[in-house]
Amino acid sequence: MKTIHWALAICAVALGACAYPAGSGDYRAYQVAGEQTVHFGVVDSVRPVRIGGPNTGVGAASGSAIGMVAGSHVGGGSGQFVGAVVGTLLGGMIGHGIEQDVNQRPGIEVTVMLDSGRYLAVVQAPDEVFQAGDRVRVLSGRGTTRVTH
Repeated sequence: MKTIHWALAICAVALGACAYPAGSGDYRAYQVAGEQTVHFGVVDSVRPVRIGGPNTGVGAASGSAIGMVAGSHVGGGSGQFVGAVVGTLLGGMIGHGIEQDVNQRPGIEVTVMLDSGRYLAVVQAPDEVFQAGDRVRVLSGRGTTRVTH
């Protein structure tokens, strides 16, 4: 039973390390000192969305390991083998689902009518409050686009 508790603790730490809170004011190292294109416009609409995190496989692998250990304690003889196989499969599916839920975070989709007359929608962290009619800047470069005031 202690093995399962340690495995769960290691899973929680590993999954927590995968999260990266990237808001409109956060830049990654490779984005520093890079050129960005700036467009100006007006917010047309804002709606809440869910941003899914990366599927690293840590959840499925950890769940499989825990399921295998737990399932191997079921029955005796060949029952332990069957329990380990079933536990591995179920643990992997449950672990994958938990990883998806843990890494999911709230976001917003901001639709902007640019001064050029073109519409643009950007999904980002909800670290700034936008309302329809707000005058904003749209920054694009180095593989990212963000909306700021």
